[in-house]
Parts: sequence; structure tokens; C-alpha cells
Amino acid sequence: MARYVVGKVSELPPGSRKIVDAGGRSIGVFNVHGTFYAIRNLCPHQFAPLCRGIITGTTLPSQPGQYIWARDGEIIRCPWHGWEFDITTGRSVFNPHKMRVKTYEVTVEREAAPSEDEDESVETYPVTVEDGTVILHA
Repeated sequence: MARYVVGKVSELPPGSRKIVDAGGRSIGVFNVHGTFYAIRNLCPHQFAPLCRGIITGTTLPSQPGQYIWARDGEIIRCPWHGWEFDITTGRSVFNPHKMRVKTYEVTVEREAAPSEDEDESVETYPVTVEDGTVILHA
């Protein structure tokens, strides 16, 4: 599995997305409430650029006349025909058991801190980590 550097965590605040080319595949990386997810930028309906769609939420099942809005920022709507997919799972909102988009693993890697048992004869300098790097595994 190849690794692709997406960017710094600070470049992808919650609610944002970044579309990257990973080995010839267009993949959208999303920050959903502080957790990173990645899905293929290709709607299975008619191959639209899915990740360019609106990021939204959905209504939950409820009583007649009652509308409960939830999952804000977790749903992507295809820009061509409005098909909706769960960013966190890749599954379709309307038919989750049969329709989905490919998902990819995303990790946040931090730089390693200096070890406590380093040789005292080596000159060292204090280092702090101020930002992580987002890595796509595709």
C-alpha cells in the first residue's frame, strides 16, 4: 500500500476537504469533526467528481411532521445528480447495502520526539511538534 502526503493537519480544518492525485486516482480527503476520511472522487452513478459536491447532513427517521437534522458534515452530495454518500463509510445514504464508493485509510503521523536515553556526547537541540502531517494510504 502506497503512502501519499496530503498536507499538514492545519491545512485541513474540520469541515474541509482536499482532493489529491494518488497514483493516478483522484481521492478526496475530508476532516469530519476532527477525524480524517478519504473516498474515491468518483460517483458510481455516472462517474461525476463526487468529492466536489456539497458537504451536508441528513434527516433521521421521525414522527410525521417532525424533522430531525443530524450527521451535519458527514454526508457528501454528488454535484451532478444529488446522490448522497456517507463520508465516514463510503456507503450510499439511500441504499447502503448495495451502493458505495471506495474508502481509503488516512492517518496522522507526528514527528518522533527525542529519546530519553540518547548519548550525552551528541549535541542536541530541543524540538517541538506543532503540527501533524496527514498521510493517505492508497
